[in-house]
Amino acid sequence: MVTMATSVCSSSLLGGWGADSRLHQRLFFFEMQYIDRVESVKRAKQVKSFFINSSYKVKKPQAVASEVSTAELGSSSSAPNSDEKLLANYVPIYVMLPLGVITIVNVLEDKDGLENQLKKLKAAGVDGEILLTFPFPSGYLTLGKQTLISFTLIEPGNRNKEYLTIGVDNRPLFDGRTAIEGSSDTPLIPKIKDGIFPGIGEFQCYDKYLKADFKGAATKAGHPEWELPDNSGQYNSTPESTEFFGSNGTYLTEEGKFFLTWYSNNLLSHGDDILDEANKIFLGCKVKLAAKVSGIHWWYKADSHAAELTAGYYNLKDRDGYRPISRMLSRHYAILNFTCLEMRDSEQPASAKSGPQELVQQVLSGGWRENIEVAGENALSRYDRSAYNQILLNARPNGVNREGPPKLRMFGVTYLRLSDEVLEDKNFNIFKTFVKKMHADQDYCPDPQKYNHEIVPLERSKPKFTIEELLEATKKMEPFPWDKETDMSVGGILADLIDKIISIFK
Repeated sequence: MVTMATSVCSSSLLGGWGADSRLHQRLFFFEMQYIDRVESVKRAKQVKSFFINSSYKVKKPQAVASEVSTAELGSSSSAPNSDEKLLANYVPIYVMLPLGVITIVNVLEDKDGLENQLKKLKAAGVDGEILLTFPFPSGYLTLGKQTLISFTLIEPGNRNKEYLTIGVDNRPLFDGRTAIEGSSDTPLIPKIKDGIFPGIGEFQCYDKYLKADFKGAATKAGHPEWELPDNSGQYNSTPESTEFFGSNGTYLTEEGKFFLTWYSNNLLSHGDDILDEANKIFLGCKVKLAAKVSGIHWWYKADSHAAELTAGYYNLKDRDGYRPISRMLSRHYAILNFTCLEMRDSEQPASAKSGPQELVQQVLSGGWRENIEVAGENALSRYDRSAYNQILLNARPNGVNREGPPKLRMFGVTYLRLSDEVLEDKNFNIFKTFVKKMHADQDYCPDPQKYNHEIVPLERSKPKFTIEELLEATKKMEPFPWDKETDMSVGGILADLIDKIISIFK
Protein backbone atom coordinates (compact mmCIF):
# COMPACT_ATOMS: atom_id res chain seq x y z
CA MET A 1 0.00 0.00 0.00
CA VAL A 2 1.36 3.39 -0.93
CA THR A 3 1.68 6.02 1.73
CA MET A 4 0.77 9.64 1.73
CA ALA A 5 4.35 10.83 1.85
CA THR A 6 5.21 8.64 -1.09
CA SER A 7 2.45 10.38 -2.96
CA VAL A 8 4.21 13.67 -2.59
CA CYS A 9 7.89 13.83 -3.10
CA SER A 10 11.33 12.44 -3.62
CA SER A 11 14.51 14.04 -4.88
CA SER A 12 16.93 12.88 -7.52
CA LEU A 13 20.41 13.88 -8.55
CA LEU A 14 21.61 13.39 -12.10
CA GLY A 15 25.26 12.53 -11.93
CA GLY A 16 28.12 11.01 -13.87
CA TRP A 17 30.04 7.85 -13.08
CA GLY A 18 33.65 7.79 -14.00
CA ALA A 19 35.64 4.73 -12.88
CA ASP A 20 38.10 2.12 -13.94
CA SER A 21 35.23 -0.05 -15.18
CA ARG A 22 34.19 2.70 -17.64
CA LEU A 23 30.62 2.57 -16.47
CA HIS A 24 27.92 4.63 -18.09
CA GLN A 25 26.54 7.91 -16.98
CA ARG A 26 24.27 7.30 -14.06
CA LEU A 27 21.05 8.64 -12.62
CA PHE A 28 21.34 8.61 -8.85
CA PHE A 29 18.09 8.78 -6.92
CA PHE A 30 17.87 9.43 -3.23
CA GLU A 31 14.34 9.59 -1.92
CA MET A 32 13.17 12.19 0.55
CA GLN A 33 11.91 10.53 3.61
CA TYR A 34 10.58 12.46 6.32
CA ILE A 35 11.24 10.31 9.09
CA ASP A 36 14.59 11.26 9.87
CA ARG A 37 15.08 14.85 10.37
CA VAL A 38 18.41 14.19 11.98
CA GLU A 39 21.92 15.54 11.70
CA SER A 40 21.40 18.82 9.82
CA VAL A 41 22.91 19.62 6.44
CA LYS A 42 25.86 17.40 7.17
CA ARG A 43 23.89 14.33 6.17
CA ALA A 44 22.79 15.83 2.88
CA LYS A 45 26.38 16.72 2.11
CA GLN A 46 27.28 13.07 2.71
CA VAL A 47 24.70 12.13 0.09
CA LYS A 48 25.95 14.82 -2.27
CA SER A 49 29.54 13.61 -2.02
CA PHE A 50 28.69 9.91 -1.96
CA PHE A 51 30.52 8.97 -5.11
CA ILE A 52 33.52 11.13 -4.30
CA ASN A 53 34.29 8.91 -1.31
CA SER A 54 33.19 5.58 -2.76
CA SER A 55 35.30 3.17 -4.73
CA TYR A 56 33.66 4.44 -7.93
CA LYS A 57 34.76 8.02 -8.21
CA VAL A 58 32.95 10.91 -9.81
CA LYS A 59 34.84 13.40 -11.95
CA LYS A 60 33.94 16.24 -9.60
CA PRO A 61 31.26 16.91 -6.98
CA GLN A 62 28.71 18.26 -9.41
CA ALA A 63 29.59 16.01 -12.30
CA VAL A 64 26.67 15.34 -14.60
CA ALA A 65 25.79 12.98 -17.38
CA SER A 66 26.93 15.38 -20.06
CA GLU A 67 30.35 15.70 -18.42
CA VAL A 68 31.28 12.02 -18.37
CA SER A 69 34.42 11.86 -20.43
CA THR A 70 34.62 9.82 -23.62
CA ALA A 71 37.72 8.16 -22.26
CA GLU A 72 35.76 6.91 -19.28
CA LEU A 73 33.00 5.60 -21.52
CA GLY A 74 35.25 4.23 -24.19
CA SER A 75 33.22 5.76 -27.00
CA SER A 76 33.07 8.77 -29.26
CA SER A 77 31.29 11.99 -28.33
CA SER A 78 28.23 10.97 -30.33
CA ALA A 79 26.51 7.74 -31.18
CA PRO A 80 28.66 6.02 -33.87
CA ASN A 81 25.69 5.05 -36.01
CA SER A 82 23.04 7.68 -35.47
CA ASP A 83 20.73 10.00 -37.31
CA GLU A 84 20.74 13.51 -35.85
CA LYS A 85 17.00 13.94 -36.45
CA LEU A 86 16.12 10.59 -34.94
CA LEU A 87 18.33 11.32 -31.92
CA ALA A 88 15.77 14.01 -31.01
CA ASN A 89 13.44 11.07 -30.23
CA TYR A 90 15.98 9.33 -27.97
CA VAL A 91 14.67 8.44 -24.49
CA PRO A 92 17.43 7.42 -22.07
CA ILE A 93 16.85 4.18 -20.19
CA TYR A 94 18.22 3.60 -16.69
CA VAL A 95 18.22 0.42 -14.64
CA MET A 96 17.50 0.39 -10.93
CA LEU A 97 20.08 -1.52 -8.93
CA PRO A 98 19.10 -4.25 -6.45
CA LEU A 99 18.14 -3.24 -2.93
CA GLY A 100 20.95 -3.59 -0.42
CA VAL A 101 23.67 -3.29 -3.04
CA ILE A 102 25.49 -0.74 -0.89
CA THR A 103 25.64 -0.10 2.83
CA ILE A 104 25.35 3.16 4.75
CA VAL A 105 29.15 3.29 4.99
CA ASN A 106 29.52 3.21 1.20
CA VAL A 107 30.58 -0.44 0.98
CA LEU A 108 29.49 -2.51 -2.01
CA GLU A 109 28.21 -5.91 -0.91
CA ASP A 110 29.46 -7.71 -4.05
CA LYS A 111 31.66 -5.39 -6.03
CA ASP A 112 32.85 -7.97 -8.57
CA GLY A 113 29.40 -9.40 -9.17
CA LEU A 114 27.87 -5.96 -9.57
CA GLU A 115 30.62 -4.85 -11.93
CA ASN A 116 30.02 -7.87 -14.16
CA GLN A 117 26.30 -7.11 -14.27
CA LEU A 118 26.92 -3.45 -15.05
CA LYS A 119 29.24 -4.36 -17.91
CA LYS A 120 26.41 -6.39 -19.44
CA LEU A 121 24.10 -3.40 -19.12
CA LYS A 122 26.70 -1.18 -20.72
CA ALA A 123 27.04 -3.58 -23.65
CA ALA A 124 23.26 -3.46 -24.03
CA GLY A 125 23.40 0.32 -24.44
CA VAL A 126 21.78 1.25 -21.11
CA ASP A 127 22.27 4.93 -20.27
CA GLY A 128 22.86 4.51 -16.55
CA GLU A 129 22.04 2.86 -13.28
CA ILE A 130 19.90 4.04 -10.37
CA LEU A 131 20.63 3.40 -6.73
CA LEU A 132 17.86 3.46 -4.08
CA THR A 133 19.50 1.99 -1.00
CA PHE A 134 20.45 4.70 1.46
CA PRO A 135 19.64 3.61 5.02
CA PHE A 136 18.89 6.32 7.56
CA PRO A 137 20.08 7.17 11.06
CA SER A 138 17.71 6.70 13.97
CA GLY A 139 17.94 9.81 16.12
CA TYR A 140 14.60 11.36 15.28
CA LEU A 141 12.98 7.97 15.03
CA THR A 142 13.78 7.34 18.69
CA LEU A 143 12.25 10.65 19.67
CA GLY A 144 9.22 9.87 17.52
CA LYS A 145 8.62 6.65 19.39
CA GLN A 146 8.95 8.38 22.74
CA THR A 147 6.68 11.33 22.01
CA LEU A 148 4.01 9.71 19.80
CA ILE A 149 4.69 11.88 16.76
CA SER A 150 4.75 9.02 14.27
CA PHE A 151 2.05 8.33 11.71
CA THR A 152 -1.21 7.30 13.37
CA LEU A 153 -4.00 5.48 11.57
CA ILE A 154 -7.67 5.59 12.44
CA GLU A 155 -7.65 2.26 14.25
CA PRO A 156 -7.09 2.74 18.01
CA GLY A 157 -3.49 2.09 18.89
CA ASN A 158 -2.52 1.39 15.29
CA ARG A 159 0.54 3.56 15.00
CA ASN A 160 3.56 3.09 12.78
CA LYS A 161 6.61 3.82 14.91
CA GLU A 162 9.01 3.98 11.98
CA TYR A 163 7.97 7.35 10.57
CA LEU A 164 7.11 10.84 11.67
CA THR A 165 3.81 12.53 10.95
CA ILE A 166 3.75 15.53 8.64
CA GLY A 167 2.07 17.26 11.57
CA VAL A 168 5.55 18.02 12.91
CA ASP A 169 6.93 19.40 9.65
CA ASN A 170 7.24 22.91 11.04
CA ARG A 171 7.40 22.26 14.78
CA PRO A 172 10.84 22.76 16.43
CA LEU A 173 10.72 19.49 18.36
CA PHE A 174 14.18 18.22 17.46
CA ASP A 175 16.69 20.20 19.47
CA GLY A 176 15.11 23.40 18.21
CA ARG A 177 14.90 22.25 14.61
CA THR A 178 11.80 21.40 12.62
CA ALA A 179 11.27 18.18 10.70
CA ILE A 180 11.54 20.05 7.40
CA GLU A 181 14.83 21.65 8.47
CA GLY A 182 16.10 18.17 9.29
CA SER A 183 14.98 16.80 5.94
CA SER A 184 18.27 17.94 4.47
CA ASP A 185 19.92 15.05 6.28
CA THR A 186 19.02 11.75 4.62
CA PRO A 187 16.16 12.25 2.20
CA LEU A 188 13.96 9.14 2.02
CA ILE A 189 10.22 8.47 1.76
CA PRO A 190 8.13 6.73 4.41
CA LYS A 191 6.07 3.64 4.04
CA ILE A 192 3.33 2.88 6.52
CA LYS A 193 2.41 -0.77 6.14
CA ASP A 194 1.46 -3.18 3.43
CA GLY A 195 -2.12 -3.84 2.51
CA ILE A 196 -3.60 -6.49 0.26
CA PHE A 197 -4.37 -5.51 -3.33
CA PRO A 198 -6.84 -3.97 -4.07
CA GLY A 199 -7.46 -2.56 -0.61
CA ILE A 200 -8.31 1.14 -0.45
CA GLY A 201 -5.75 2.01 2.22
CA GLU A 202 -6.27 4.41 5.10
CA PHE A 203 -5.98 8.11 5.77
CA GLN A 204 -2.89 8.77 7.89
CA CYS A 205 -3.68 11.87 9.87
CA TYR A 206 -4.87 10.84 13.31
CA ASP A 207 -1.93 11.91 15.46
CA LYS A 208 -2.47 14.76 17.89
CA TYR A 209 -0.73 17.34 15.71
CA LEU A 210 -2.77 16.72 12.58
CA LYS A 211 -5.94 16.42 14.62
CA ALA A 212 -5.26 19.86 16.06
CA ASP A 213 -4.39 21.24 12.64
CA PHE A 214 -7.62 19.97 11.13
CA LYS A 215 -9.70 21.25 14.03
CA GLY A 216 -8.10 24.69 13.63
CA ALA A 217 -8.75 24.72 9.89
CA ALA A 218 -12.37 23.60 10.32
CA THR A 219 -12.99 26.19 13.02
CA LYS A 220 -11.53 28.92 10.84
CA ALA A 221 -13.89 27.80 8.07
CA GLY A 222 -16.84 28.20 10.44
CA HIS A 223 -17.34 24.53 11.23
CA PRO A 224 -15.79 23.72 14.62
CA GLU A 225 -18.04 20.65 14.81
CA TRP A 226 -16.32 18.88 11.91
CA GLU A 227 -14.08 15.94 12.79
CA LEU A 228 -11.65 13.71 10.95
CA PRO A 229 -13.40 10.81 9.17
CA ASP A 230 -14.22 7.73 11.22
CA ASN A 231 -16.15 5.92 8.49
CA SER A 232 -13.51 5.44 5.78
CA GLY A 233 -12.79 1.75 6.38
CA GLN A 234 -9.47 0.01 6.86
CA TYR A 235 -6.54 -0.92 4.67
CA ASN A 236 -8.15 -3.84 2.91
CA SER A 237 -11.69 -2.47 2.65
CA THR A 238 -13.46 -1.92 -0.67
CA PRO A 239 -15.03 1.48 -1.43
CA GLU A 240 -18.64 0.28 -1.30
CA SER A 241 -18.11 -1.31 2.12
CA THR A 242 -17.52 2.14 3.68
CA GLU A 243 -19.78 5.10 4.35
CA PHE A 244 -17.10 7.54 3.27
CA PHE A 245 -16.42 6.12 -0.21
CA GLY A 246 -19.71 4.38 -0.92
CA SER A 247 -22.51 5.54 -3.21
CA ASN A 248 -23.44 9.11 -2.17
CA GLY A 249 -20.69 8.80 0.44
CA THR A 250 -19.17 11.35 2.78
CA TYR A 251 -16.55 12.27 0.21
CA LEU A 252 -19.28 14.06 -1.76
CA THR A 253 -20.51 16.17 1.17
CA GLU A 254 -19.28 19.65 2.09
CA GLU A 255 -17.50 18.21 5.12
CA GLY A 256 -15.91 15.44 3.10
CA LYS A 257 -14.69 17.82 0.40
CA PHE A 258 -13.22 20.12 3.05
CA PHE A 259 -11.34 17.24 4.65
CA LEU A 260 -9.98 15.90 1.35
CA THR A 261 -8.82 19.37 0.31
CA TRP A 262 -7.11 19.89 3.68
CA TYR A 263 -5.51 16.43 3.54
CA SER A 264 -4.15 16.71 0.00
CA ASN A 265 -3.01 20.31 0.51
CA ASN A 266 -1.00 19.30 3.58
CA LEU A 267 0.82 16.69 1.56
CA LEU A 268 1.36 19.07 -1.33
CA SER A 269 2.83 21.65 1.05
CA HIS A 270 5.06 19.01 2.57
CA GLY A 271 6.48 18.08 -0.81
CA ASP A 272 6.94 21.75 -1.66
CA ASP A 273 8.88 22.36 1.55
CA ILE A 274 11.06 19.28 1.09
CA LEU A 275 11.96 20.24 -2.47
CA ASP A 276 12.72 23.78 -1.31
CA GLU A 277 15.27 22.36 1.14
CA ALA A 278 16.77 20.16 -1.58
CA ASN A 279 16.98 23.18 -3.88
CA LYS A 280 18.97 25.11 -1.26
CA ILE A 281 21.41 22.24 -0.82
CA PHE A 282 22.13 21.69 -4.52
CA LEU A 283 21.81 25.29 -5.63
CA GLY A 284 24.27 25.97 -8.45
CA CYS A 285 25.06 22.30 -9.01
CA LYS A 286 24.29 20.65 -12.31
CA VAL A 287 21.49 18.49 -10.98
CA LYS A 288 17.83 17.72 -11.58
CA LEU A 289 15.40 17.39 -8.71
CA ALA A 290 12.44 15.07 -9.19
CA ALA A 291 9.30 14.03 -7.37
CA LYS A 292 8.36 10.38 -7.42
CA VAL A 293 4.58 10.00 -7.68
CA SER A 294 3.04 6.57 -7.16
CA GLY A 295 0.67 4.97 -9.63
CA ILE A 296 -2.44 4.11 -7.59
CA HIS A 297 -4.32 2.52 -10.47
CA TRP A 298 -6.79 0.35 -8.54
CA TRP A 299 -10.27 1.84 -8.05
CA TYR A 300 -9.34 4.49 -10.64
CA LYS A 301 -12.49 3.59 -12.56
CA ALA A 302 -14.66 3.70 -9.42
CA ASP A 303 -16.50 6.98 -8.79
CA SER A 304 -14.71 7.62 -5.48
CA HIS A 305 -11.10 6.82 -6.57
CA ALA A 306 -10.80 5.63 -2.97
CA ALA A 307 -7.22 4.31 -3.02
CA GLU A 308 -5.96 7.52 -4.59
CA LEU A 309 -7.79 9.64 -2.02
CA THR A 310 -6.33 7.83 1.00
CA ALA A 311 -2.86 8.22 -0.54
CA GLY A 312 -3.36 11.98 -0.79
CA TYR A 313 -4.31 12.31 -4.45
CA TYR A 314 -7.64 14.15 -4.44
CA ASN A 315 -8.49 12.91 -7.91
CA LEU A 316 -12.07 12.43 -9.17
CA LYS A 317 -13.80 12.43 -12.54
CA ASP A 318 -14.35 16.19 -12.20
CA ARG A 319 -11.18 17.08 -10.25
CA ASP A 320 -7.52 16.61 -11.21
CA GLY A 321 -5.47 15.51 -8.24
CA TYR A 322 -2.15 15.39 -10.08
CA ARG A 323 -1.73 18.60 -12.06
CA PRO A 324 -1.37 20.68 -8.83
CA ILE A 325 1.64 18.50 -8.02
CA SER A 326 3.12 19.26 -11.43
CA ARG A 327 2.47 22.96 -10.95
CA MET A 328 4.22 22.87 -7.59
CA LEU A 329 7.17 21.03 -9.14
CA SER A 330 7.50 23.68 -11.82
CA ARG A 331 8.70 26.26 -9.31
CA HIS A 332 11.60 23.96 -8.36
CA TYR A 333 12.53 23.11 -12.00
CA ALA A 334 11.77 19.53 -10.99
CA ILE A 335 10.85 16.40 -12.92
CA LEU A 336 7.71 14.38 -12.21
CA ASN A 337 8.63 10.71 -11.99
CA PHE A 338 5.62 8.38 -12.36
CA THR A 339 5.21 4.64 -12.18
CA CYS A 340 3.16 1.69 -13.57
CA LEU A 341 4.26 2.50 -17.12
CA GLU A 342 4.19 -1.18 -18.10
CA MET A 343 0.60 -1.92 -17.10
CA ARG A 344 -2.45 -2.41 -19.29
CA ASP A 345 -6.05 -2.33 -18.08
CA SER A 346 -6.69 -5.78 -19.51
CA GLU A 347 -4.06 -7.31 -17.21
CA GLN A 348 -5.85 -6.20 -14.04
CA PRO A 349 -8.73 -8.01 -12.27
CA ALA A 350 -12.08 -6.51 -13.22
CA SER A 351 -13.11 -6.38 -9.57
CA ALA A 352 -10.36 -3.82 -8.81
CA LYS A 353 -11.72 -1.33 -11.36
CA SER A 354 -8.15 -0.49 -12.32
CA GLY A 355 -7.18 2.02 -14.98
CA PRO A 356 -3.38 2.16 -15.24
CA GLN A 357 -3.43 3.26 -18.88
CA GLU A 358 -5.85 6.14 -18.27
CA LEU A 359 -4.00 7.09 -15.08
CA VAL A 360 -0.63 7.31 -16.83
CA GLN A 361 -2.20 9.32 -19.63
CA GLN A 362 -3.76 11.77 -17.16
CA VAL A 363 -0.66 12.27 -15.02
CA LEU A 364 1.83 12.66 -17.87
CA SER A 365 -0.51 15.02 -19.74
CA GLY A 366 -0.83 17.18 -16.63
CA GLY A 367 2.94 17.39 -16.31
CA TRP A 368 3.39 18.40 -19.93
CA ARG A 369 0.61 21.00 -19.61
CA GLU A 370 2.53 22.54 -16.71
CA ASN A 371 5.65 22.64 -18.89
CA ILE A 372 7.72 20.26 -16.76
CA GLU A 373 9.67 17.18 -17.75
CA VAL A 374 8.15 13.80 -16.90
CA ALA A 375 9.95 10.53 -16.31
CA GLY A 376 8.77 7.14 -15.18
CA GLU A 377 9.32 3.51 -14.33
CA ASN A 378 7.60 0.15 -14.28
CA ALA A 379 5.90 -0.86 -11.03
CA LEU A 380 6.56 -4.60 -11.21
CA SER A 381 9.45 -6.62 -12.58
CA ARG A 382 8.48 -7.67 -16.10
CA TYR A 383 10.47 -9.38 -18.87
CA ASP A 384 7.80 -9.78 -21.55
CA ARG A 385 7.34 -7.94 -24.83
CA SER A 386 3.87 -6.69 -23.92
CA ALA A 387 5.20 -4.76 -20.94
CA TYR A 388 8.10 -3.29 -22.91
CA ASN A 389 5.78 -2.21 -25.71
CA GLN A 390 3.51 -0.42 -23.24
CA ILE A 391 6.49 1.43 -21.75
CA LEU A 392 7.60 2.42 -25.24
CA LEU A 393 4.13 3.75 -26.02
CA ASN A 394 4.09 5.88 -22.88
CA ALA A 395 7.64 7.10 -23.53
CA ARG A 396 6.54 8.51 -26.93
CA PRO A 397 2.70 8.56 -26.97
CA ASN A 398 2.52 9.73 -30.58
CA GLY A 399 5.49 7.80 -31.87
CA VAL A 400 8.79 8.81 -33.44
CA ASN A 401 9.15 11.89 -35.60
CA ARG A 402 11.75 11.15 -38.24
CA GLU A 403 12.21 14.85 -38.96
CA GLY A 404 13.02 15.99 -35.42
CA PRO A 405 11.63 16.03 -31.87
CA PRO A 406 8.40 14.08 -31.34
CA LYS A 407 5.19 15.72 -30.17
CA LEU A 408 5.53 14.19 -26.73
CA ARG A 409 8.51 12.47 -25.13
CA MET A 410 9.37 11.39 -21.62
CA PHE A 411 12.59 12.71 -20.13
CA GLY A 412 13.75 9.22 -19.21
CA VAL A 413 12.59 5.79 -18.09
CA THR A 414 13.87 3.61 -15.27
CA TYR A 415 13.64 -0.16 -15.56
CA LEU A 416 12.95 -1.94 -12.29
CA ARG A 417 15.28 -3.68 -11.62
CA LEU A 418 18.66 -5.35 -12.22
CA SER A 419 18.53 -9.07 -11.39
CA ASP A 420 19.88 -12.42 -12.48
CA GLU A 421 16.51 -13.11 -14.12
CA VAL A 422 16.60 -10.13 -16.46
CA LEU A 423 20.13 -11.14 -17.49
CA GLU A 424 19.04 -14.65 -18.53
CA ASP A 425 19.67 -15.14 -22.26
CA LYS A 426 16.07 -15.05 -23.49
CA ASN A 427 15.02 -12.18 -21.24
CA PHE A 428 18.17 -10.19 -21.90
CA ASN A 429 17.82 -10.48 -25.67
CA ILE A 430 14.35 -8.93 -25.43
CA PHE A 431 15.64 -6.31 -23.02
CA LYS A 432 18.43 -5.29 -25.42
CA THR A 433 15.85 -4.79 -28.16
CA PHE A 434 13.81 -2.69 -25.74
CA VAL A 435 16.81 -0.44 -25.04
CA LYS A 436 17.42 0.01 -28.76
CA LYS A 437 13.77 0.96 -29.34
CA MET A 438 13.85 3.44 -26.44
CA HIS A 439 16.74 5.04 -28.30
CA ALA A 440 14.60 5.25 -31.47
CA ASP A 441 16.78 2.56 -33.10
CA GLN A 442 19.87 4.68 -32.54
CA ASP A 443 23.11 3.57 -30.90
CA TYR A 444 23.83 4.56 -27.33
CA CYS A 445 24.58 8.30 -27.20
CA PRO A 446 26.96 9.48 -24.44
CA ASP A 447 26.20 13.15 -25.04
CA PRO A 448 22.79 14.20 -23.62
CA GLN A 449 23.00 17.49 -25.51
CA LYS A 450 22.50 15.49 -28.69
CA TYR A 451 18.97 14.65 -27.54
CA ASN A 452 18.27 17.95 -25.75
CA HIS A 453 18.96 16.75 -22.22
CA GLU A 454 21.66 19.16 -21.16
CA ILE A 455 21.73 19.66 -17.38
CA VAL A 456 22.32 23.26 -16.31
CA PRO A 457 23.21 24.62 -12.84
CA LEU A 458 20.20 24.50 -10.54
CA GLU A 459 18.59 27.89 -10.00
CA ARG A 460 16.88 29.00 -6.79
CA SER A 461 13.26 27.90 -6.61
CA LYS A 462 10.75 30.43 -7.86
CA PRO A 463 8.24 32.06 -5.46
CA LYS A 464 5.60 29.83 -3.93
CA PHE A 465 2.26 29.45 -5.64
CA THR A 466 -0.73 30.61 -3.68
CA ILE A 467 -3.18 27.94 -2.66
CA GLU A 468 -5.63 29.46 -5.13
CA GLU A 469 -3.12 29.07 -7.97
CA LEU A 470 -2.56 25.43 -7.05
CA LEU A 471 -6.27 24.71 -6.75
CA GLU A 472 -6.82 26.26 -10.18
CA ALA A 473 -4.83 23.34 -11.56
CA THR A 474 -7.46 20.90 -10.25
CA LYS A 475 -9.69 21.79 -13.21
CA LYS A 476 -10.08 18.58 -15.19
CA MET A 477 -8.89 18.67 -18.79
CA GLU A 478 -8.87 16.01 -21.47
CA PRO A 479 -5.49 14.24 -21.63
CA PHE A 480 -3.38 14.39 -24.75
CA PRO A 481 -4.23 11.64 -27.25
CA TRP A 482 -2.18 8.43 -27.21
CA ASP A 483 -1.58 6.14 -30.17
CA LYS A 484 -3.11 2.69 -29.79
CA GLU A 485 0.26 0.92 -30.03
CA THR A 486 3.90 1.97 -30.14
CA ASP A 487 5.60 2.37 -33.50
CA MET A 488 8.82 1.00 -31.96
CA SER A 489 7.60 -2.47 -30.97
CA VAL A 490 9.97 -5.10 -29.61
CA GLY A 491 7.73 -7.74 -31.20
CA GLY A 492 4.48 -9.41 -30.31
CA ILE A 493 2.77 -12.80 -30.32
CA LEU A 494 4.69 -14.05 -33.36
CA ALA A 495 8.03 -13.17 -31.77
CA ASP A 496 6.99 -14.94 -28.56
CA LEU A 497 6.06 -18.02 -30.58
CA ILE A 498 9.42 -18.03 -32.34
CA ASP A 499 11.15 -17.80 -28.96
CA LYS A 500 9.24 -20.86 -27.75
CA ILE A 501 10.12 -22.85 -30.86
CA ILE A 502 13.81 -21.94 -30.53
CA SER A 503 13.81 -22.92 -26.85
CA ILE A 504 12.40 -26.36 -27.75
CA PHE A 505 15.29 -27.13 -30.10
CA LYS A 506 18.01 -25.81 -27.82
